[in-house]
Amino acid sequence: MHEMSIAQGIIDIVREEMQKHNARVLRSIRVSIGQMSAVVPEALSFCFNVITSGTDLEGAELIMDIIPIQGYCPDCKREFTVEDYIFECPFCKGTDIKITGGKDLSIVELEVD
Repeated sequence: MHEMSIAQGIIDIVREEMQKHNARVLRSIRVSIGQMSAVVPEALSFCFNVITSGTDLEGAELIMDIIPIQGYCPDCKREFTVEDYIFECPFCKGTDIKITGGKDLSIVELEVD
């Protein structure tokens, strides 16, 4: 379960940012998770809760925004959202699709006191 190491990495970044800004309490953290990032949101949430349990970060809310897969078709030069992992242009039915979004995992926002 690589979500455990991802959750630990998020916590490490959060602690570093809180220290930089003299924040004492983490209320919530918002992350963006691309559909193709290979992260299972439920597993990440579980791991986040396990890691923060019994620490000063316990009770912080993990808010996850799922970012859909975005594609670009060089044949008809159009962008679109990939639905149901079907990598075919919905406009011209081309299959030479370039993925332009939905692979990232990033921390978007921290709410702290």
